[in-house]
Amino acid sequence: MIDLTPHELRIIAAVECTGSFSGAAARLGMTQSAVSHAVRTGESRIGAVLFDRGRKGAVPTPAGVTAVAYARRILRLLELMGSEVRAAAAAPEGGAAVAGPLRIVAFRSAALHLLPPALERLRDRHPGIEPVVRVVRELGRGTAGEVLDGRADLGIATIGAGSPIPGELVGGVLLEEEYALVHPAGHPAPRTLPLLDWAESCTSYTRDWWSAQDWIPRATMEAEDDGAVLSMVSRGLGMAIMPGLSLEGAPDTVAITALGPERPTRSVGYVTTPELARSLAVRALIRELRAGWAEPPSQIVGSPSNCGDRTARLP
Repeated sequence: MIDLTPHELRIIAAVECTGSFSGAAARLGMTQSAVSHAVRTGESRIGAVLFDRGRKGAVPTPAGVTAVAYARRILRLLELMGSEVRAAAAAPEGGAAVAGPLRIVAFRSAALHLLPPALERLRDRHPGIEPVVRVVRELGRGTAGEVLDGRADLGIATIGAGSPIPGELVGGVLLEEEYALVHPAGHPAPRTLPLLDWAESCTSYTRDWWSAQDWIPRATMEAEDDGAVLSMVSRGLGMAIMPGLSLEGAPDTVAITALGPERPTRSVGYVTTPELARSLAVRALIRELRAGWAEPPSQIVGSPSNCGDRTARLP
């Protein structure tokens, strides 16, 4: 059994966060030699080198990346244990008050249109919860990777065949949204316009459909995010194929046209760790997220489906 103290876990996490032993020492109020000794002790107990030391500081090895992720997750559970045990002691008959920080990550359109109403209801029911929301691009490991790495308690993620829920996480599908053709309002032949695109256009969901469409040209312009694409479409610079969430609040200068019965769709849901799924704050947010899909935003092209909730059993 690997026996590391919470203090040693904090040191390992601080070295990764600051990128150096000296930075970790400054953050934790320790000497650099004490940090170095603690890391060497941890490496000896774990049986692997966690950091490559060099002129550029301390860079996590592959083993170090894994160790840091576990360290963050363990430290978060210890923090939750303290707050939830105190809450249970204050209300031994049940109904313990939910309080403390709740770290949430979401991709841009979800953060803009899906989280706010859920957080509003959460605030009304649990004023002691302190949401901390970060917007993360849904590229590579995306929001699920932030949860796996211990940087977030819950992530709003795209879920499907192209990006299934990672095996170490649990989650559920909340909303299935359709893609639509977006073009300048009143344009007589929108399919003749240049194609505008962005990196997070979820090509894993649309690839097969896209390859079967001979009318779609290669992208002539790429933007940073879907908001920039929508703005450029509204200016008449081209057309785009976008998911429903990205079209919430679309201006009147933009027209939205359905792509037919074979239109591509994507599923949006939440992911968390099995341990955090049992915490009071995460459970409270999941309840509000589920409740919110009964009335989808008015501009969403599709509507929530009864595709089922692939959720771990939550207490």
